[in-house]
Amino acid sequence: MTKKQIVFLLILLLVWGAGFEAFNYKINSYANVSDVKADAIVVLTGGRNRLKEAVRLLNSKKAERLFVSGVFSGTSLKELQNREDVEIFDSEQVTLDKKSTNTVENAKETSEWIKKNKINSIYLVTSNYHMPRSIAEFRRYNPKLDIIPYPVYSDKVAREWWKNWHSFSLLASEYNKFLYVLIVKSVIVKKGE
Repeated sequence: MTKKQIVFLLILLLVWGAGFEAFNYKINSYANVSDVKADAIVVLTGGRNRLKEAVRLLNSKKAERLFVSGVFSGTSLKELQNREDVEIFDSEQVTLDKKSTNTVENAKETSEWIKKNKINSIYLVTSNYHMPRSIAEFRRYNPKLDIIPYPVYSDKVAREWWKNWHSFSLLASEYNKFLYVLIVKSVIVKKGE
């Protein structure tokens, strides 16, 4: 490896590290806004307490509808209602998306539901570390949608990530996916215009 290549890699690593630190600051500084009313609540399944928080928002009348994106295909609304941490008062308000298996599909399926139901604003409920990428994906399909982030913080993800290998690897992976969405996908979209 040449000296120029080593310098380039060091600069790249420094830039990545600075961005990673900014990413961690962002995901740990969201405020849970729940005093605003939205047209709907969208929850992305896969993380602890996400569904519980989304249902709590629905039951608090912060929106009239709840879209649960990424439910396993065999799961019914009755099964969700039987969970100890979830109390759904009105099942007519809840729509289950059983097609989505990842964040991109969450955004696509939700976008179709949003357009069909003429939704202009949503609470987006997902894990705090997943929020930046989720918002970026949702913006690709719904640039005018008013998105109110409602992050769920997990006690399994250490805020002091440098002291916990599991937390570091999870956050670094999510940061890299976020960079991919920001950089690569935005280039693809611009080329397609």
